[in-house]
Formats: sequence, structure tokens, C-alpha cells
Amino acid sequence: MDRHVIKNSTALPWKSAWVTGASSGIGRDIAIKLAQRGVKVAASARSIERLEDLARAHANIHAFPVDVTSRDQMGETAARILTAFGILDLAILNAGTWEPRRARDYDATAAARSMAVNYLGMANALEPLIPHMIERRDGQLALVGSVAGYRGLPMASAYAPSKAAVISLAEVLRLELAPLGVTVSLVNPGFVNTPMTSVNAFPMPFLIESDDAAERIISGLIRGKFEIAFPLQLVVLLKILRLLPNSLYLRIASRL
Repeated sequence: MDRHVIKNSTALPWKSAWVTGASSGIGRDIAIKLAQRGVKVAASARSIERLEDLARAHANIHAFPVDVTSRDQMGETAARILTAFGILDLAILNAGTWEPRRARDYDATAAARSMAVNYLGMANALEPLIPHMIERRDGQLALVGSVAGYRGLPMASAYAPSKAAVISLAEVLRLELAPLGVTVSLVNPGFVNTPMTSVNAFPMPFLIESDDAAERIISGLIRGKFEIAFPLQLVVLLKILRLLPNSLYLRIASRL
């Protein structure tokens, strides 16, 4: 059996979870897998219709539509989830956007949009969640970044900087919240077959399916890992590139 597959007999350590970006892709698959294993899931995204369809299909999934870029909406939604669930054991902050764009077509609006969803959307969830988990001295936060955040990559002038910010934030939170009883995990996927990556007109090496990604993420969270990064081949390659001197890295990356 693949070591990433979660056995049905394995007890999950959470009774409740909040998953953002749950209307499609990795977030949807995570929400379903958690719900099927008995976790009460608050599923959030902008699409009310998709969330309601998801909730109708799975008794343990409850729809909490929200725009993650709105600080007020996220605070209100977190409060409603805590009122409904009592406590929140796990939050998987997965909402994201991806717009492939060459630097010659740089667009400040696209950059702001990427940062608003991928980074500030996460911050808007963390603001109400961190005090709740510190008060309980328990809970787990999973911040979904990307291997694209390791170094600057072609076509990612808006996306990569936002994911680099997520990586840095996760490191800070892990350091400062661990002594307070809160576990922080960083999820760095490579290319995953989702509606978001379907727009890519370039090769996506080591592409994996969304269902596989969800399995890997949940497996890593169960073990309390800090970084959950995959697939291994791409992660190793990009981490080696991260260690190279800038001059050498830029020569190599310019050929990608």
C-alpha cells in the first residue's frame, strides 16, 4: 500500500476542521476525505452553489461561503463556525489563485489579487483562529503554500511572491506558536491536476492528481509534520536550486 494512503481504520486526531478553498480541487478532496472519516467539516469558498452541493452529498460537511479577501467576512465566518462547532481542531487554509504571467506583461492588479487571496486571505483566517487555539493550548493550522515559493520561477511573477510570503509566515508561526500548544504545518504542493492548473499551456513535470495530493496532506498532518511537500522529485530539484548561488541559479532558471 502507498505510504501516503490513509487506512480506513486509522483514527483521525481531529473532530472538527475548517477548509478554505473547498469548492474544487485539493480543498474539495480534503473536505470529503475528512468528512468520510467522521470529522465535522466547515467548507468555505465563494461559490455558494458548489458548497451547498458538497454539503448535500456529505452529511459531515457544512457550507460556510465566504470571500477570504474580506477581513470582516472572515472574522464573522470564523465566529459562526466556532458557534456551530464549539471548538475547531484543524484549519486548512487552502484558498488560492494562480495567474500565469510573463514579467513583460507585469500587471500590478494581478499581483495585488494574488497577494490578497493567497497571503492576506490566510491572514484573515489566522487573526480569529490563533487566539482560539492559544486559549485552548491545542489545535492545528495548515498553511497551503507552493514549491513555487522556494525561488522565483518563470510565469510566476504574481504567484511566486505570494507563496514565498506564506512559507515565511508559516515558519514564524511554527516557531512562536509551538510553545503555546498550537501545531503549524506548511503544505507545499508541486503541480496538481486541478481546475486552477488546467489553464497552464506549459509542461507540468511530475503532475499528480488532486485526490493523491489530499491523501499526502492529511497523512502529513496526522504526523504533525512541519513541511508537507510533494512530489519528491520536484521538491528535491527545487530545493537544490534554492541552495545554488544566485548567479548560477539565474543562468539555469533562464533556460526554463
